[in-house]
Amino acid sequence: MTFTLATWNINSVRLREALVARLLTEETPDILCLQECKSPVEKIPVEQFQALGYVHMVARGQKGYNGVAILSKLPITDAGSTDWAQLGHARHVAARLENGVTIHNCYVPAGGDIPDRSENVKFGQKLDFLTHLRDDFRASKPQKSILVGDLNIAPREDDVWNHKALLKIVSHTPIEVDHLAQAQEAGGWVDITRKDIPSGLLYSWWSYRSPDWDSADKGRRLDHIWATPDISNASHSSRVLRAVRGWDQPSDHAPVFATFDL
Repeated sequence: MTFTLATWNINSVRLREALVARLLTEETPDILCLQECKSPVEKIPVEQFQALGYVHMVARGQKGYNGVAILSKLPITDAGSTDWAQLGHARHVAARLENGVTIHNCYVPAGGDIPDRSENVKFGQKLDFLTHLRDDFRASKPQKSILVGDLNIAPREDDVWNHKALLKIVSHTPIEVDHLAQAQEAGGWVDITRKDIPSGLLYSWWSYRSPDWDSADKGRRLDHIWATPDISNASHSSRVLRAVRGWDQPSDHAPVFATFDL
C-alpha cells in the first residue's frame, strides 16, 4: 500500500476552503492533515472536499481557535485524541488506516512572544504540552505510527534563516528545541523530512509581517512529519510546497508532503 500524506497549517479552513480544494485538486495527496482549522467540526466545509474524493474525515474543533482535521481518500477510523497539558484545546486527533498505521495530527501551542514562562503563560503552556507529550511516549512507546503537524518549533540551525538571530525568539530557543527533542526521543520518532532532505536550509513558514516574504526568505521549518522506526524506512519523496505560500490570501505556512510504501 502506497500513500502520500500532507500536513498544512491552514489558518482557518472556512476562510481558505478554496485553497484546500486547490491543493487537493492539483496535488491529490491521499491524506491531508490540517491544523488551526478555527472551526467547530460541524462547520468544516466538507462538501467540496468530499466531491473531490476525500470522503473520510476525523477532526476535533472549537470556535475561532486551534482545531485539527484529517481528510482522507482512504478509509480511516477515529483513533481518539489527547488533551496534552489539559489546556482544553482542540490540538490533537488520531486516525487509523486499514493497514494498522495510526496517524497523529498535532498542533503544538505557538507560545506567545516572550520566551519566559514566568512572564508569559503561553510559553509555559507550550513547554508543558511538550513535556506531557514526552511522558506519554515514554509510558507507551508508539508503533506503526506517523506524527505530523505544526509543532511550532524549528529545531535545527538550517531550519531557520539565521540561527544566531533567532536563539532568543520563540520557536527556536534552546529550551523549546530541547523539549521537542525529548518528546521525539521518547517516541523514537524519525524526522522523515530531514531523513529525505538531510541538509540545507528548509522552511515551511514565512511571517505575514514580511512585505515580500519570498525575496526576504526569512523562514522557519515549523511543520513536521515524523514516523516510528518500524515504518520510517518506508518513507520517501519528502517535499515542501513553497509556492503555496504565494497563493492568493494564503496561510503563512506551506504544506509538507511525504510518501509511504506500506
